[in-house]
Amino acid sequence: MELFLFLGSLFAFLFVGIPISMVLVLCSIVLMWHSGMWDSMIIPSTMLDGANNYPLMAIPFFVFAGEIMAEGGLSKRVVQLAQLMIGRVRGGLGYAAIISSVIFAGLMGSSVGEAAALGGLLLPMMAEVGYKPGRAGGVIASGAILGPIIPPSTNFILLGATISGLSITKLFMIGLFPGIFIGLALMVVWYFIVRIDGYNETITFSREEKWKIIRDAMPAFMMPVLLLGGIRFGVFTPTEGGAFAAIYAIIVCVGYYRELSFRGLLRVSARAARTTAVVMLIVATATAVGWFITIAQIPNQVTDLFRPLIDSPVLLLLAINIFLFLVGMVMDLTPNILIFAPVFYPLITQAGIDPYFFGLLFILNLGIGVITPPVGTVLYVVCGVGNIKITKLVRGMLPFLVTEIVMLFLLLFFPTLSLTPLKWLMGGG
Repeated sequence: MELFLFLGSLFAFLFVGIPISMVLVLCSIVLMWHSGMWDSMIIPSTMLDGANNYPLMAIPFFVFAGEIMAEGGLSKRVVQLAQLMIGRVRGGLGYAAIISSVIFAGLMGSSVGEAAALGGLLLPMMAEVGYKPGRAGGVIASGAILGPIIPPSTNFILLGATISGLSITKLFMIGLFPGIFIGLALMVVWYFIVRIDGYNETITFSREEKWKIIRDAMPAFMMPVLLLGGIRFGVFTPTEGGAFAAIYAIIVCVGYYRELSFRGLLRVSARAARTTAVVMLIVATATAVGWFITIAQIPNQVTDLFRPLIDSPVLLLLAINIFLFLVGMVMDLTPNILIFAPVFYPLITQAGIDPYFFGLLFILNLGIGVITPPVGTVLYVVCGVGNIKITKLVRGMLPFLVTEIVMLFLLLFFPTLSLTPLKWLMGGG
């Protein structure tokens, strides 16, 4: 009963257009009323406890670093490096967009930020050489879902902070190779689209331009290498890594590239503060509703609902992923993590499923939701940046979306594709 009351109130409030943070507060009130625990201090005290979480300190650092890199010249240098790597191939701008998405994911860790930065740079160039608007927007949007997967991912930080006992370092590492696999799959799809749509453009550079691009892009390219290397080998924690990323971005953009003034740094700081405030408000309100979910024993009800599948981990994962795909279509990634991770993790623990493997599937599935109508936030970002109609964007993106769904289920049915690289990266075999 409590499970259906919670889901019913959640989707009812979302349907009438109430902001998600307020929806979570209202769901908390509904569950509090149902349980008969009227106490005006429960919700604010649990919200405070939810925001007061050390691993979450990494989020403002990574958000700040991402904003600096987007504003301070790293974005265009990453795109130029990608063009240099594969621009001579027919349809080079599309390949460059996908490679840029992979590199950007290692810099920003945010699908929305990645879509906005790459869309602003690449969509005008794609339009100039004759790309269909929906197809150009589709390749940008589909590449943006690598942001939540390839480390450093703020979504993996949220997951690690929500579920006690999960190592954020391991969550980071399990996303690295699958993210690269998905990028390669998108490039295969683009190979066929280039021939179907008839794109013929190539990009060439002189010897001097090549060396200049490599020299300029090297500081940007080294940032994820130093960051992941430092986290993997214990030089710093993920939270300290976020501080390192922010300081590194300031040094490179202000001191080396000299494209970000101190006045611009203040403007970027304000924007990063607003983004962080939105995320932390959702974290706080989700913690409150999570407290009532636990009190109402909703995780136990979910376990009972899926209990017939516990002895068959593959069928259980299949059922959970179908559910997550549906909720991802109507709700954004951050609240989905905070609401459903505590609900499903006890269930997958009972089924003997590797928690990091499930974390990868969980984040990838909900990441696909940000490019899935009707509430795909990345879709609307790309539409706004490129002035593209949503219907054209969805049609142009469909081959990429199908590919990413196929990759999700490929990872589901073949766990070794993610677990074996994790063992290599963590030194376990």
